[in-house]
Amino acid sequence: MTTMQVAVLRGIQELAIEERPVPEPGPGEVLVRITAVGVCGSDVHYYQHGRIGDFVVERPMVLGHESGGVIAGVGAGVDASRVGQRVSIEPGVPDLTCPECLAGRYNLCPDMRFFATPPYDGSLAEFVTVHAAFAHPVPDTISDDAAALLEPLSVGVWAARKARISAGSRVLITGAGPIGLVATQCARAFGATEIVVSDLNPHRLKLARDLGATATIDVGATPLADAGFEPDVLLECSGHPGATGDGIRALARAGRAVLVGMGDDLPLPLTHIQSREIELTGTFRYANTWPAAIALAESGRVDVDTLVTGHFALADSEAALLAPERDPLAVKSVIDPRR
Repeated sequence: MTTMQVAVLRGIQELAIEERPVPEPGPGEVLVRITAVGVCGSDVHYYQHGRIGDFVVERPMVLGHESGGVIAGVGAGVDASRVGQRVSIEPGVPDLTCPECLAGRYNLCPDMRFFATPPYDGSLAEFVTVHAAFAHPVPDTISDDAAALLEPLSVGVWAARKARISAGSRVLITGAGPIGLVATQCARAFGATEIVVSDLNPHRLKLARDLGATATIDVGATPLADAGFEPDVLLECSGHPGATGDGIRALARAGRAVLVGMGDDLPLPLTHIQSREIELTGTFRYANTWPAAIALAESGRVDVDTLVTGHFALADSEAALLAPERDPLAVKSVIDPRR
């Protein structure tokens, strides 16, 4: 096969299927035949608005960064026995030489080449190439969908680590989208004993309870301030300014707030943060999370397959992007470029 199909964002709300040459793996790289791509909120945002903050789509870009597949070829310096190996792709390849990389914080590398983040193409394609070290082998007990969804699971693992969740932690998770739902499971796996999830969507709140939340709050009916829960940890997964402020105000003294959802600038309750010595930090992707994510998925401690509510062919990528908007029961769409 010398050519392949890819899903290209040509402009705002303009997605097209194009034919491109199959890429050749360079030195230290592998060629992966993609078997599953999860649709992320960032893909939807680029499709709807053409930008996320400072990241602006200025030329056609292939979407998708939650992906897994099978190694179909290797470049120079890579063990040829890896051909045929099932892998999950860590979609951000850093330069590996900057101070952040050398300190182990490669997610903060200023020269990161991250799939489907302008100007770099993503994985909504039949084949992609990636640095061999970022194509993580997965066991056969993990489904193709789960191999792709180790990427959002890694966001949950990173958030739990940043929050220092441990045995006995009391955790509030604002937002029951896919990231909030994996964060719920990670909080439980990391030892939290009380996990309260807030959202407006009753279906997603039920799913949160099914996946390990000890309680949920429908903030359309009960504001967080009236819920009577004072957590040690806030994992803010919605990106909504109101949820962020309310979540911070709910924290106990010396609590920790970790901002996971991508949102715009917002006013912060600084008096509350200062008087209670609240720790506040953001997260940006992840670093060194795939081994833990694989172990959690393989052991069954985290179930990402349950999040999948629709499967789509590459030609139906636009429908996959619009699924959450059209169906309130939709949680996670997965695209199979082989279909």
